[in-house]
Amino acid sequence: MKIIKADLFKQMLLMGAHYLERNRAAVDALNVFPVPDGDTGTNMNLTLQAVVKAVSQVNEPHVGKLAAASATGSLMGARGNSGVILSQLFRGFGRHLQDMAEISALDLAQALVTGSETVYKAVRKPVEGTMLTVMREASHAAAKAASKKNELLPTLRALIDQAESTLAKTPEMLPVLKQAGVVDAGGQGLLYIFKGWLAAASGEVAEEVSSQPVVESALPIQPSIAGAEDIAFGYCTEFLIRSPRVSEEKLQQELEPLGDSLLVVGDASIIKVHIHTNDPGQALQIGLAYGELSGIKIDNMREQHTELHFHDAVVMPVEPLKPVGVIAVACGDGMAEIFSSLGVDAVVTGGQTMNPSTEDLATAATRVRAEQIVILPNNKNIIMAAEQVAEVIDKPVHVVPTRSLPQGLSALMSYDAEATDVDAMVARMAKSMTQVKSGQVTVAVRDHNGNAGKIKEGDFIGILEDEIVVFGDQLEQVTSDLVEAMVDEDAGLLSLFFGEDVSEEEAQAITDRLAAAFPDLEVELRGGGQPIYHFIIAVE
Repeated sequence: MKIIKADLFKQMLLMGAHYLERNRAAVDALNVFPVPDGDTGTNMNLTLQAVVKAVSQVNEPHVGKLAAASATGSLMGARGNSGVILSQLFRGFGRHLQDMAEISALDLAQALVTGSETVYKAVRKPVEGTMLTVMREASHAAAKAASKKNELLPTLRALIDQAESTLAKTPEMLPVLKQAGVVDAGGQGLLYIFKGWLAAASGEVAEEVSSQPVVESALPIQPSIAGAEDIAFGYCTEFLIRSPRVSEEKLQQELEPLGDSLLVVGDASIIKVHIHTNDPGQALQIGLAYGELSGIKIDNMREQHTELHFHDAVVMPVEPLKPVGVIAVACGDGMAEIFSSLGVDAVVTGGQTMNPSTEDLATAATRVRAEQIVILPNNKNIIMAAEQVAEVIDKPVHVVPTRSLPQGLSALMSYDAEATDVDAMVARMAKSMTQVKSGQVTVAVRDHNGNAGKIKEGDFIGILEDEIVVFGDQLEQVTSDLVEAMVDEDAGLLSLFFGEDVSEEEAQAITDRLAAAFPDLEVELRGGGQPIYHFIIAVE
């Protein structure tokens, strides 16, 4: 097979997603930490479901348009570090193929090389022994094979053979993998995708993928001020323009006067529009002038139903833009209230096990009426998705790389909504986040043999920053031991946020004992309501 036409290319993309989805749990199980996480397999799968949705909407038989759609879909749907890395692979991949209606095996392999190079440029500190290494070595092996014999099946077999070989070596490259007795999860996920491509090239059809429901992207966003009276533009309007005859920039200029929360993203094959407006009909007319519309969705945000009253919409005064708005990622009603009380404009629901996508964060950023946006990801696995927001909205975005909820709260101590020098303020926020130690208490979901010792499934574990430092079968003892590991002579304040699995009475009793054990500390207890973590602990 020397020529890859659009229908086969599309099946390869769909089958890659299907193979990963089918093996998602196996990839998640490779997590080296024995805690529930924004697992690699889940994040890669959700990112690829966005690709499935994007390419399924391309009807033109053109490989380049499908590749471009995969790049846009993966960018908007990227979740977690593994999902963002995967989106960068598709980005370079799509850029290389964008003008090609049909491709050869060599074109495909060279596109993978370009994608790998794009990933290495996007990741600040590439770590070898991860999916990056698997991606690079496998793509180069495929390019070498295709240069000798420009046929699809031998090229894909070379791609897979090298991916398997490199993946098997990842424990020797990363000690943490060797200690846990696993290979790199992202590399394993990538291997499943490549195997799906080979299955499609061998004649297997990805019917299960193309027919299964696609996970919708948006996670709940909790604005700090809610209520119908605060909504200036009442209709949340979304639609797609197929084969658009307009640039994103021009379309954005025409739609901007109609409302706020405008988001216009896409490529040469499809553009997605999201806008809050009092005249959704006019927004649709503008879109219709430039191509066929689909995926139309209009919600009355004031009445919370979908009955449209185009002619009776009431125009409310538009709140002026403030200089700087801030978005935080958090989970739990209590944590959301705490962040809102400190001036956060919107709290995007997310964290462990539920990493928000780039689109979730971009949607929140467009809703906040501010000239510039600061994002607090509050989780190491959300930082890269947050950094991509600047590429898809039309206002400056600054990411303070907070890796925990305590760091996010500490960073807010330096936030100023009226700041004139935003870069300097962001630098102060980044410095402030380092002034706190972060700890979590949760339950091990599997046996684990690490630096702290032999942990059994069901043990309570105490995590200081990113390292398990204590464990045991009693919540109070593990919490106390963790606090002792966190406190030093400079500590003055101990804050505990109890989660949904701890009663207020139990949390108060543990807090009282800690206050007695550490009399020199000011101790405070707050209800976070967060899942997974029994306690989130901050020491300042």
